[in-house]
Amino acid sequence: MPIPKRYSSINFVPPPIVSDYATEGLRLRRKFKRGGTSIGIARARDLKNRKRLSPKTIKRMVSFFARHEVDKRGKNFGNPDKPSNGFIAWMLWGGDPAKKWAKSILMEIKQCDLQFPSSK
Repeated sequence: MPIPKRYSSINFVPPPIVSDYATEGLRLRRKFKRGGTSIGIARARDLKNRKRLSPKTIKRMVSFFARHEVDKRGKNFGNPDKPSNGFIAWMLWGGDPAKKWAKSILMEIKQCDLQFPSSK
C-alpha cells in the first residue's frame, strides 16, 4: 500500500538503532524459544531489515508500546541472560529506541493531517 503524498516529508524507515534492538529481540527469541507473537516476529524482521513502514504500522507500534509499558515492571525485564517474555517482545518491536522513534513519526503524521485535512 503506497504512503499518501501528504506524508512525503516523513522518513518511515527505522533508524539503525531500532534495527539493532529488533535484531537482538530475534536473537533472544531464537535462544530462549519464547517471547513475542507472530506479529512481533514479523515486526522485528521489518525493523531489522529497515523496511519502510506504513503510517498504520507506526500507529500500531505506538499502541503496542503504550499497552506493554507495564511489562517493564516484570521480573527479569532487561536481563539478557534470563529475559522475561515481555522483554523479548519489547525488543522484537525495537525496544525503547523504537518507542521514541514511532512516537516522533506519529507526531509528524498528525501534523501533516492537520496541515492537509482534506487529503485524508
